[in-house]
Amino acid sequence: MEEDTQRKASFSTLVKHTNGLTKSSALATKPSASKKLIIKNFKDKPKLPDNYTQDTWQKLQEAVNAIESSTSIKYNLEELYQAVENLCSYKVSHTLYKQLRQVCEEHMKSQIYLFREYPLPLYCIFLFLKKVNLCWKDHCRQMIMIRSIFLFLDRTYVLQNSMLPSIWDMGLELFRCHVISDKLVQTKTIDGILLLIDKERSGEAVDRSLLRSLLSMLSDLQVYKDCFEGRFLEATNCLYAAEGQRLMQEREIPEYLHYVNRCLEEETDRVITYLDHGTHKPLIACVEKQLLGEHLVAILQKGLKNMLDENRVADLTLMYQLFSRVRGGQSILLQHGGEYIKSFGSSIVVNPEKDKDMVQELLDFKDKVDHIIEVCFQKNEKFVNVMKESFETFINRRANKPAELIAKYVDSKLRSGNKEATDEELERCLDKIMIIFRFIHGKDVFEAFYKKDLAKRLLVGKSASVDSEKSMLSKLKHECGAAFTSKLEGMFKDMELSKDVMIQFKQYMQNHSNPGNIDLTVNILTMGYWPTYTPMDVHLPTEMVKLQEIFKTFYLGKHSGRRLQWQSTLGHAVLKAEFKQVSDC
Repeated sequence: MEEDTQRKASFSTLVKHTNGLTKSSALATKPSASKKLIIKNFKDKPKLPDNYTQDTWQKLQEAVNAIESSTSIKYNLEELYQAVENLCSYKVSHTLYKQLRQVCEEHMKSQIYLFREYPLPLYCIFLFLKKVNLCWKDHCRQMIMIRSIFLFLDRTYVLQNSMLPSIWDMGLELFRCHVISDKLVQTKTIDGILLLIDKERSGEAVDRSLLRSLLSMLSDLQVYKDCFEGRFLEATNCLYAAEGQRLMQEREIPEYLHYVNRCLEEETDRVITYLDHGTHKPLIACVEKQLLGEHLVAILQKGLKNMLDENRVADLTLMYQLFSRVRGGQSILLQHGGEYIKSFGSSIVVNPEKDKDMVQELLDFKDKVDHIIEVCFQKNEKFVNVMKESFETFINRRANKPAELIAKYVDSKLRSGNKEATDEELERCLDKIMIIFRFIHGKDVFEAFYKKDLAKRLLVGKSASVDSEKSMLSKLKHECGAAFTSKLEGMFKDMELSKDVMIQFKQYMQNHSNPGNIDLTVNILTMGYWPTYTPMDVHLPTEMVKLQEIFKTFYLGKHSGRRLQWQSTLGHAVLKAEFKQVSDC
């Protein structure tokens, strides 16, 4: 019992002694149980020294004033940052933010008086702009330094209160309200910017970095659209409206188009260099409307015909590119282009004096138009269709004659006397002719003349190439169908069969008792395939008449029931003579 009493007394002494050392810990135990340690925080923060908040704010205010006056700060920046953190920790953040805003606002109010005491005439506007820009740059630099000191306040109290602007945004708001929103400052600033841009458009060199800085300031302050963009676009609209009217009277269309293109490039460069990117679309639309949209018809009436006549590919390419930028530009270019093709083509087809060279001129004109559509108009399908429609319209304004002349042109190319082109060049020429052939309505007229000329080439043996003849026939068949070429194909078949008949006839004549000395060649023609020829009485030599009767007997002996009608006018004879050598007298 006594031993137990002593143990309890010792335990109580230990607990009492422990409590005397610290208020934040206590030791408790029970006999035969595990020990447990409990640690508790201080119930109260250390008490701030008297006037700590006021003295600390005094230091911070002095630092802010030093920054705003561009003088040296007495205190270490780390010390100032720690002071802000201490104040925020002791729940004076609201007061601190309010005091900071008030100091910054008073500084902004003082700045506006500097501008009002700085009157400048219009010719010194550049100095005024530099002063505004300097004020803005100083303000940004100052707010960055102030925010670095009050960063703890910005990242705790301000961040937790969504209704409060950050310290940086607060600085922007104060500059906007007390400097740039001032009527005098804003008016002279915007007027000055517009004046510099106008000078640059006139070809003068201006300080682009100053423009970029000032316009960036307006964007950062969120007054760019309301204060600047509207006036800028209005000035741009007036400028180019006047320029368009004046230059359309003074300049030729190619020169005018290059001016428009240069203006578009310059305005795009301004957006890239110093304007807000949101201005790009309305700015370019303004230039396009005043320099192009208002003058589309006048441009085409004044310059399109000359550009097409002179085949000015580069200028036509630029015209297409510019007109494609304007609503309805391609459509009106399409319309005038079609009218030009019809007018120019009609001058070739309708004039009888040009019949001799009509087809070649049509081919050359078609090549020219195709090149323009491919290179200048980027193979635009609408332009291709208008070209086809226009060619079909003008080529049929003179009925049947183009079809006749196309057939004769093909005949001139397929004759054996034509040595102007190689087989490949001839093939390309035939392809081009087929394109022109598609446009004519009188294809039956073409067939009649083509058949007549083909008969002459085959019967007289004046065809340049059988392969070329069959190639042309294949093209016609593909274009017009098998019915169109069935008789033409029959003509070739007759010529092939006639060769076989003549081989047999020559063998027959070798067995004849009196073969004679005349080499007779006969072509057997199927009446339905060949052109209709009027029979004519021809007085032939007795030997020829005798040979005809021998051939008739030979042929009818093999093909009973057929009737031969001699067409002597389609024949030709080669007369060979030998002359004795006559000595000189």
